[in-house]
Amino acid sequence: MATMFSPSTFFSTTTSNTPNTTITSPKPPQTPPPSKSHLPIPPSKPLLTTLTTALTATAATAAMLTATPPSLADSTAATTYQVYYGTAASASNYGGYGGNSNKKDSAEYVYDVPDGWKERLVSKVEKGTNGTDSEFYNPKKKSEKEYLTFLSGFRQLAPKDLVLNNLALSDVNLQDLLASADNVKSEEKEDEKGQVYYVYEIDGVAAHSLISVTCAQNKLYAHFVNAPTPEWNRDHDMLKHVHESFKTIGSF
Repeated sequence: MATMFSPSTFFSTTTSNTPNTTITSPKPPQTPPPSKSHLPIPPSKPLLTTLTTALTATAATAAMLTATPPSLADSTAATTYQVYYGTAASASNYGGYGGNSNKKDSAEYVYDVPDGWKERLVSKVEKGTNGTDSEFYNPKKKSEKEYLTFLSGFRQLAPKDLVLNNLALSDVNLQDLLASADNVKSEEKEDEKGQVYYVYEIDGVAAHSLISVTCAQNKLYAHFVNAPTPEWNRDHDMLKHVHESFKTIGSF
């Protein structure tokens, strides 16, 4: 049987001219250093500033949303007024439409009138029967108004209850208001000159009234501020201001 030789048999005895080479084992693969593109980037100052600004704006918006809305009373803070000078002239000397040309010099009392309110001209007949001297009203709701009446021949005030009842004798609206009142408050006040004022507050079912009464120059002055209940609930701060602005002036 023929013997087969591999080619390596023939080359096993051949002397190689290639120098000896030291063979080293391969090194384990090393993990390459992370590239710059994979390194975490610290936030820049502009980014932090933008984030802070956004958080501040968010907090401010939340504060505005949770803040209590202004009440209706605050809306009256912008109300402006004009001073009315009343002369309390008798019916015989009353000038009718327009009255005296120089009311400020001859005025006996003053009170504030809200801007936008209109004056109702009082006739001589009305002035002579119930003593109405002046009246202003809200054109949006004519029953919201203020007016003043006076009576001559009074040197001093009677007891508070008697004064209110006597005023009602010549004022039908006041009679109706007292008849339906849920509550009537009264108190006595003195101004810086020692002049005495009776102050009444009548809380009715359908309307509210503030009244201030005083005596000066041998006259009794009564200032009224009336409003239906819805208008009173809406404008009570303004109406109280008008009520408290009334005072007599001149030498007593």
